[in-house]
Formats: sequence, C-alpha cells, structure tokens
Amino acid sequence: MSSNFWTSSHFRQLMDPEDVDVVQQLDKDRGITLEDFKLIKMQMANYIAKLAQSVKVRQRVVATAITYMRRVYIRKSMSEYDPRLVAPTCLYLASKAEESTVQARALVFYIKKLYSNDEKFKFEIKDILEMEMKILEALNYYLVVFHPYRSLSQFLQDAGVHDVNMIQLSWGLVNDTYKMDLILMHPPHLIALACIYIASVYREKDVTAWFEELRADMNVVKNISMEILDFYEEQHRLAGEDRTGAAFSKLSSKP
Repeated sequence: MSSNFWTSSHFRQLMDPEDVDVVQQLDKDRGITLEDFKLIKMQMANYIAKLAQSVKVRQRVVATAITYMRRVYIRKSMSEYDPRLVAPTCLYLASKAEESTVQARALVFYIKKLYSNDEKFKFEIKDILEMEMKILEALNYYLVVFHPYRSLSQFLQDAGVHDVNMIQLSWGLVNDTYKMDLILMHPPHLIALACIYIASVYREKDVTAWFEELRADMNVVKNISMEILDFYEEQHRLAGEDRTGAAFSKLSSKP
C-alpha cells in the first residue's frame, strides 16, 4: 500500500464534482433521479455503519467500505449492483484491506438479524463472495484509501486545540463527510482542515493565525466547508423513510 497520498491510486482517482453525481442510464430508465441516487448512497452509508457496529470493526474500516461503495456507483448502476448487497460486501472487502477481517458468515448473520422482516436483505455467504469479485473488478482492483483522520489528529495537535468539545465536533464532522462524496473529490487533509474550520466557527475559537501559518488554500477549505454545511441542510430536506423506500422501489421496478 502506498504511504504517500500524492503518489497513490487514490490521488490519481480524484474526480471533479460533476463527474461524481451521475446517475447511470439503467437507473434513469427505472426513474431514479439524482436526489434518489444521493439518498440511496446516504442510506447505504448508514447501513454499513450499523452493520459495522454489530461486527465490531474500527471506524477506519467503515470509512474505507463507504468509499468503496461510492466508487462502485461512479462506474456501475444500482440496477445491476444491488446496494443492499454491495454495502455489506464493501464492508467485507474493506475489513480485509484494513487488516481487520470480518467473516462473511458473521455479516450474513447480522444482516438477517437487523433486517429479519425484509426479504430483500436475505443474502447468503455465496452472494457476498460473488459480489466481492464484481466489486473488485468495478474498482479496477484499486483498494488504497487515504482518510482525513490522521491529518485531523495532527492538525488539532499542531493548532494547540485542547477544547474537548471542538475536538469531538471536528471528529464528528469528518465522520459525517462519508455521507457525502467528498472523499472522491478532495485530498483528505483538505477535508480535515474544512472540518476544523467549521468546528472553530461553531466553538468561537480563533485559529486564523494558525491557518495563515499553514498557508493552506483557504478558498478551497471554505468551499469544502460550504459543501458540508449544504449537505446538512439537504439532509433535513431529504430525511424520511418514505423517500428512501420510494427510491428503492424504483430499483425494483421494470424499466
């Protein structure tokens, strides 16, 4: 695995925003809108996090799994790659990539336990193993993912931030960025800086001098910050089981 982000496959795969939120034609044929697309990905990110709690893996594994899921849907349609199976399979693959291996049988057990009343979540071990191969191909076997967590920890220490509430808020913001596609578009250290910037505003901590010493591109940092804040507004607007259920029902319909 590459130890330098700038020479990694992750850096080479960074995309422009307009190339990330693109609904595949097969999904469009089923009536999936861009709003549906975002909603399903957000729901699957939550699904991965919930499943991860059951199998007890680190947050880094969750973040890698969500990144894989989001990368898959840049190239593949949800009609062909069922999100309800892609999500746990990405967690399975991420657990191996991050050396925190989870057994496929454990995932199948908890999926059935969490969604015992939903026939569409009834998968077997072979389903996960077969989907794993498809996901590896969709990812072109590029499994390297750099996350903002290491940069965040270093930046907070370097900035001399000791306010526990600000530290917790910054970490929470980074976790929330995985409900978006930011990891596909921006270098992880800039995502970390954007989260610190937002937290400093909310906690009324003046870190202007530190940012100036860092010589970070504040236009980029502020733009990422706005993307995060815009997401929170959109999340409230999109929230609701009915919207999610309606989006998934479109995937089940015939074009």
